[in-house]
Amino acid sequence: MDYPSLNEIRNNRSRLGDMVRETPVWQASDTLVGASTQIFFKLELFQYTGSFKPRGALTVMLDLAADERARGVTAVSAGNHAIAVAFSARLLGTTAKVVMPKSANRFRVERCRAYGAAVELADDVQQAFARAQQIQEEEGRVFVHPFEGPLTALGTATAGLEFASQVPALDAVLIPIGGGGLCAGMACAFKQLQPACRVIGVEPFGADSMYRSFQNGTPCAIDKVRTIADSLGAPYALPYSFALCRRFVDDLVRVEEGALQRAMRLLFEELKLAVEPAGAAATAALCEPLRDALAGQRVGVMVCGSNIDLATFASQAAAEPASQGSAD
Repeated sequence: MDYPSLNEIRNNRSRLGDMVRETPVWQASDTLVGASTQIFFKLELFQYTGSFKPRGALTVMLDLAADERARGVTAVSAGNHAIAVAFSARLLGTTAKVVMPKSANRFRVERCRAYGAAVELADDVQQAFARAQQIQEEEGRVFVHPFEGPLTALGTATAGLEFASQVPALDAVLIPIGGGGLCAGMACAFKQLQPACRVIGVEPFGADSMYRSFQNGTPCAIDKVRTIADSLGAPYALPYSFALCRRFVDDLVRVEEGALQRAMRLLFEELKLAVEPAGAAATAALCEPLRDALAGQRVGVMVCGSNIDLATFASQAAAEPASQGSAD
């Protein structure tokens, strides 16, 4: 399959310019998981809009023809992608109409509106996609997919380009997976820049469509999303992201809800970061299922987002559910 080359990724990063930030890397203290393990956090929560999502959304929208951009864009998302599309539309001088499920956090809905997007609420994700299709047909808006496609991966690959350049000679890098767009792009960049680095994707047990897809050898769906990490709650994998992950990702691990919540607390206590559950997923994998396997290594950890309100953060980080185990 075709995949973004390093030259294409570098050129795209130059094209994005100051529209996205080069987010910092923070080396953790030696008390986090043991003195022998060196941990480097890529703090993508400091990206514009509070998540990695503008990298992909802007890459897609910059490629639109002038008449397409003039007609505006539409998107479906429970939060981070919708916010990024709204931000990108304002930045590029066009309009966005996004469809969000009624269950979406009100904080995220209001952030979309603050960036100038028109927001419609649907009863569920399926109805949201149907409404976005109707918007495309009636208004001629271009649909910006939340995770699938070569341009989205080219955008997320810029995060991998930065991280691999900021911290050389990593033994492993941990990347959250929702639909797989972030992991696909970052893994593609990492394997070209640091071929020996082990790329590990991280999913919640309750939204493990990529894990099941790897097991079956083809993109799979799950019957229902069951996780507090709603930003990772893609109900299915799709062909391009799946194929790119299959090529460049070495392993997948799943984390329980309790591990996500403990990682949220840890990031707050150790780094003073208040992250959403998805943003804590890679840290959860580091501290629990992969702790012993990665001991003594140089490990990169992607902190992908922080779009969460104070009350929700407090309730989720403070809670301590019973061990969930496998959702199989």
